[in-house]
Amino acid sequence: MNDAPGSQPLASGWYVDDRCTNCDVARQVAPDLFHEIDGRSELLRQPRDAAEERRIHAAAFACHTRSIRPATGRLDERWDPYPLPIGEPRRADDANDTANAHADETVLFCGHNSTHTAGANSYLLHRPSGNLMMVDTPRWSEALAARYERIGPVTDVLLTHRDHAAHGRRYADRFGARLWIHEGDLDAAPDADKVLRGTGSVEIGEGVLAHPLPGHTRGSVLYVADERYCFSGDSFYWSRSTGDIEVAESVTWYSIEELAASLARTAERLRFEWLLPGHGDRKHLPAAEMADRMRALTARTATLRSRPVDIKAVRW
Repeated sequence: MNDAPGSQPLASGWYVDDRCTNCDVARQVAPDLFHEIDGRSELLRQPRDAAEERRIHAAAFACHTRSIRPATGRLDERWDPYPLPIGEPRRADDANDTANAHADETVLFCGHNSTHTAGANSYLLHRPSGNLMMVDTPRWSEALAARYERIGPVTDVLLTHRDHAAHGRRYADRFGARLWIHEGDLDAAPDADKVLRGTGSVEIGEGVLAHPLPGHTRGSVLYVADERYCFSGDSFYWSRSTGDIEVAESVTWYSIEELAASLARTAERLRFEWLLPGHGDRKHLPAAEMADRMRALTARTATLRSRPVDIKAVRW
């Protein structure tokens, strides 16, 4: 991680340009500063203090179109905070909340989302051995790869599905890591080193289970680590608008009925506290509450039927 300048005055004149695709990452990272307005992220106000200055830079360095800019139009690389612990405070009141006071260092959010993965989030997962696993990938950059490698050796790159496969081979080769994908999406990474097959759950590493979950795509997979962290890809996410776990029913490329069947087969076996999706917000709740919400999601999804794809209809 880079050290942000400590004594510079607050920047002003921040804006969001017209390349915004409404991917939602700015609102995840800095929900006090960005809201969804007319199908895009808009800045509500300028940062008021150093903490908000850090959050607006975090949003800017996560944005896949680099649409969040200061008045100068150029981001200062010294303010790049990534990778960040997933428990890092995201609101002004989080810092005073004892539940959020200590960032969870086991999982790091990579930032630097990529246009080639539809702006998806990616993560680094620490393992007890000291190794790391990368779940989906940020934009490709040799400098980013070197930054991640300084944290620890990356042994595996886990792809959740075809939409997030763009940089997988390049990162895996750079790290000397194994690239994982499910056979249903193998054409998106035909040179993968490890291919998950069928619908059975399988342990793929230290405390990490892969659960094939066909639905969003034919080869969608979610990964659960330590019965604590669920990397759900695009299968389900936390919606701020509904205050619950949701499936992106309007962006299901394969089959919503298959997703319902996958949830019915898998949800009761899942145990986790952190929901960490590719798109949509993350959430930390007690495992028992997550289990209750997953049962309710499974029941709701069983009532859904196929509909035309409409990205604008996603309930962020």
